[in-house]
Amino acid sequence: MGVVDTRWLDDAEDAAWRGLRRVNVVTLAAISRDLQRDSQLSDADYEVLTGLSESSDDRCRFGDLAGATRWSTSRLSHHLERMEQRGLVERHPSNDDARGSVVTLTALGRTTIERAAPHHLRSVRRHLFDQLTAEQTAQLADIATSILKTNDPDAD
Repeated sequence: MGVVDTRWLDDAEDAAWRGLRRVNVVTLAAISRDLQRDSQLSDADYEVLTGLSESSDDRCRFGDLAGATRWSTSRLSHHLERMEQRGLVERHPSNDDARGSVVTLTALGRTTIERAAPHHLRSVRRHLFDQLTAEQTAQLADIATSILKTNDPDAD
């Protein structure tokens, strides 16, 4: 298979692809900068804190959290170490699995995510949704769902 067999993007596909790449670089970076400035949290911190705050009893099995974030266990372990040092989460041995552990949101972690969420949502609105009509928002949701069905079949 060589260059001759390549199915090149047409003008509409090229514009969509380049636009998506630019949205990823510009828009998501702006939202990340706002999150860091407003709450001193990284995107990764926010991902973990959100996952824990939405789980029952502010806790989650380590393996389930790794699966939900789509991170390797090594990456999650290193990140949780840094979050533990900041007092945002704790890890405890699992009562159900001697080799497993449970990650728990601390009181400081709960307060941090509750304070960060309103700022973060304002940023998401300002940089993304305020630029879209209701119809475009619905289309974006449909597009994301379609793409993720193939690329992230375990997505909720």
